[in-house]
Amino acid sequence: MSLTAASPARAARRTVAWRRPLRTALRYVLLSLILIFALFPFIWTLAIALTDKTAGTSIYAFPQSLIPARVTLHNFADVFRTFALGKALWNSVVITTLTVAGTLLISALAAYPLARFRFPGRELIFGAILATLVLPSETTFIVNTLTLKHLGLLGTHWGVVVPTVAGAFGIFLMRQAFVSVPAALLEAARLDGAGELTILTRIMLPLTKPSLTALGIFTMVTTWNAYFWPMLVLSGAPDKAPMAVAVLKLKGQFNYDPFNIAAGAIIMMLPVLLVFLAAQRLFLRGMEGAVK
Repeated sequence: MSLTAASPARAARRTVAWRRPLRTALRYVLLSLILIFALFPFIWTLAIALTDKTAGTSIYAFPQSLIPARVTLHNFADVFRTFALGKALWNSVVITTLTVAGTLLISALAAYPLARFRFPGRELIFGAILATLVLPSETTFIVNTLTLKHLGLLGTHWGVVVPTVAGAFGIFLMRQAFVSVPAALLEAARLDGAGELTILTRIMLPLTKPSLTALGIFTMVTTWNAYFWPMLVLSGAPDKAPMAVAVLKLKGQFNYDPFNIAAGAIIMMLPVLLVFLAAQRLFLRGMEGAVK
């Protein structure tokens, strides 16, 4: 009887023993396929950017174009020299820095009273701010353009920055971060005589640094890649256009060089990628706090 009862148990253990490594292997295969699918456009673009176009290589010769016959950096130098991307790169840095700084400041100042103060209409105001998340940004272009014209900001970097710094997403993210700070900590600070500005700058902002980092990276990526709004505001001042607008000039009716386009795309991508890799740990912690 004991042998009969033990046999099915041993068989079940053997089944579990070989199923576990099989599930792990399938999981790795699936993740590897997703990784290849996600990285493939970047790898192909990088390969084209590094290809010596004088060697007669065609980008349409797949998969041969994934491995350059002759590697060169001439395409990057050609793009900088011919299309003055250095000026556009500086314009992108200025616009993105001002936008990130303004967004963090406005979002923190707006989120703090919504998270910690009790006043009539607080939930209604917060609900109205959240409702703007569903509005397409294109609906505000006409009003913002007319406002900037009356303020004399059309054709300036401030004209690109000012209408974008007060966003519902930033206020929502920072409010959720401020709510998670223990109330006892704030009461102790008030008993010690600290004002609200002191509490905000010396307690709330240091404790919510991961959320600030996440918001800063989201804002940076969105601003760096924005095309239509900067093109609209700076249409009368093309020398102030950012990279997203300048890179599109690489492809025109009388100019089409896929090697230069790939080099311009890599140049535009690198600063955002480097900043993200440097702040990756804080960004992930900030996203965990936002989900909670």
